Amino acid sequence: MSAPAARPVTAVVVGGSTGIGRGIADAWAAQGVETHVLSRSRPAGPGADLLAWHSLDLRDGDAARAALRSAIPPRVDLVCYSAVYFTDRREPFADVREGDWLDQFAVNVHGLAWTLKETLPALRAAGPGLFLHISSEVVYNAGPNRSGYAATKAAADSLVRSVAQETDPAEVTFVQALPAGMVDTPGIRARRPAGFDYGDYMTPAHFGPLAAELARTRGVPYAGEALVVHEDRSWTPVRDALPASQSRPPASQRA
Repeated sequence: MSAPAARPVTAVVVGGSTGIGRGIADAWAAQGVETHVLSRSRPAGPGADLLAWHSLDLRDGDAARAALRSAIPPRVDLVCYSAVYFTDRREPFADVREGDWLDQFAVNVHGLAWTLKETLPALRAAGPGLFLHISSEVVYNAGPNRSGYAATKAAADSLVRSVAQETDPAEVTFVQALPAGMVDTPGIRARRPAGFDYGDYMTPAHFGPLAAELARTRGVPYAGEALVVHEDRSWTPVRDALPASQSRPPASQRA
């Protein structure tokens, strides 16, 4: 008698229509993983036909929680939280608009918490499931003129590490990943002038090899790690070397 067919692997990527999340989603879908993307915009371009899209706006708490509950499949093996909100320019704390401040917390912290609550039961059932959070060097290098982003990404990092410590690693593996340098994404392009040269920027595809490795291993060899993805598409734990700061000095300190 033939062995029963293996159950298809299912993934959820919150914030996976563009940017690093899209790089993760594309890598998983290319491996034959049933990949669901939850985001404000519909994925477009090559590979979009492999992604199941669900509309999600994390700035509306009640609607976001309802959307998460209805969109997340009953069986989930892999989850990536890559949704992010940052202001359209760097500015001193005193100049940050209240709406931007609240939206950064809604997306970068509250959305992460809601995603954890909705996906952890399914990930535990997968035994082990993988929860991948896209972090940032700002967690380690706060820098000037990035108060909201720094505060929310640091809070998100602490949230993931805290939940990981109260979860059996045989049930769910928690991994964080962050780029070693700037990444060419629509959000970054919106902050750059026309004609800007992105030649030395990383791309979302740089995260593809790590995504494939985490899907293959369910992240078990990297449990609890924050991994810095480098320009050559390799990765190293942040405990080996902190990522370089992407902060610019305040105008008053520039030569």
